[in-house]
Amino acid sequence: MQLSNTSQYAIRMLAYMADKKDSSLINATKLSEALQIPYKFLTKIMTELVKADLVVSIRGREGGYTLKKNASDIMVGDILKVFNDSMQDEQCVLGIGFCNGMCKCALHDQWMKPKRLLQKMFRESSLEDIAGRGCKI
Repeated sequence: MQLSNTSQYAIRMLAYMADKKDSSLINATKLSEALQIPYKFLTKIMTELVKADLVVSIRGREGGYTLKKNASDIMVGDILKVFNDSMQDEQCVLGIGFCNGMCKCALHDQWMKPKRLLQKMFRESSLEDIAGRGCKI
């Protein structure tokens, strides 16, 4: 199970922003360089995050991005939902469509417990929890 590149970048971008405690605006160019994310891709992702009310965008020479909410109020699951990358209950781990108790794949029963743990982690982990730990972003 792996998140899409878009979701990975979005989580990294927002965690980086949450780590900047001074809450100043972060320039897209500097963010792109700091995280080594292609500039055009970064701005597309930011557009979606602005539409989802997770980020504020200020235009102009002194503009940039900042979190719209407190880092403690933005869950990783919220970010995944913006990009339709949340783990759906009937999504098959083997990638063969939908899988449920009546029509299940070979790994269905073994996958259910770790899948629920991942869903719980995404639901309960905030940006505040994952930012500023000295880890790679």
